[in-house]
Amino acid sequence: MSGAGVDPGGSRPAGAAGGPAGAAVAPEPPPDVVRRAGPGDVAFTPRDRYHDLVAAYRASGFEMLSDLCGVDYLTHPGRSLPEGVEPERFEVVANLLSVSQRRRVRVRVQVPASDPVVDTLFDLYPGAEAMEREAFDMLGIRFVGHPDLTRILMPEDWEGHPLRKDFGAGRVPVQFKEAPGPR
Repeated sequence: MSGAGVDPGGSRPAGAAGGPAGAAVAPEPPPDVVRRAGPGDVAFTPRDRYHDLVAAYRASGFEMLSDLCGVDYLTHPGRSLPEGVEPERFEVVANLLSVSQRRRVRVRVQVPASDPVVDTLFDLYPGAEAMEREAFDMLGIRFVGHPDLTRILMPEDWEGHPLRKDFGAGRVPVQFKEAPGPR
């Protein structure tokens, strides 16, 4: 699809109203943030600027965190990233939505395997609580400042993080009620 007819900062058709009069516009990213324009912005930010950038989007009218997830790129080290963004094993992706402006932005931050830690977004979007716990439980990415960073899907005594690409795929026997034993 061609970019003609779409404003470079969002997903509105060119000339479409940007929401109520006086609505805030998305912040201009700091110089260390790489941005891809198109149908929904994508902002690549350094780890130490992640919380500040999301806070700026929040202040400019992005009232909803629609999704937050972790990604393990162990088997894709040479993936395509914009110039100036160094690939790391993990990535945290936060999808922000402005209903009032009819815009969305995806914030992507690279997270090294040697120190899989980023700031929490819980203070900005309380709904991030369960999504960050899932990223911690499945991939082992820790969120600094999270109020209850405990497992959410796996048992507390589970060892490892099952969505990591190097997690051993083992066999877990399934027990059925009143089953006569191994078949």
